Amino acid sequence: MDRRERARGRGRRPVSTPDGSRVSPPARRVVLAEVRTAPVDVAECAAAVEDAAAGAVVTFGGVVRNHDLGRPVTGIEYVGHPGAGDVVKQVAADVAVRFPVDAIAVVHRVGTLGVGDVALAAAVSAAHRAEAFEATAELVEEIKKRLPVWKRQVFPDGSHEWTGSA
Repeated sequence: MDRRERARGRGRRPVSTPDGSRVSPPARRVVLAEVRTAPVDVAECAAAVEDAAAGAVVTFGGVVRNHDLGRPVTGIEYVGHPGAGDVVKQVAADVAVRFPVDAIAVVHRVGTLGVGDVALAAAVSAAHRAEAFEATAELVEEIKKRLPVWKRQVFPDGSHEWTGSA
């Protein structure tokens, strides 16, 4: 059996999976989950979740926009609780258990960000696109609900406004 046949799973007995299309169960790995001050890159997350069993990689980039609730915004400062990194890891682990994914990567940035900067980057790989899309949506929603990060929006006139958990 050559390398390509092994990569396609030939010569191996198929493993039973819910949809019957996989030769092995989903890996359900969390390969990257953190909060950082350095710039966040969606491509970094996508590269981190590469997996030969994955037929889909879905990415998400949450970008600072120039408005909120009809008001212009010039930037955002994100301030995280010291345990925010642990929360990101837990959310990623929870999603990995609940969805048949191969790998998850998610990074939230803290500090001062300008319009166009990426605040949240995520990527999920899975055997099929529906699984990858669903898991990515759930990952982002749970991060927004559970992550102890607060944001201070800055407006063109120099005023600002704090909002609850990002």
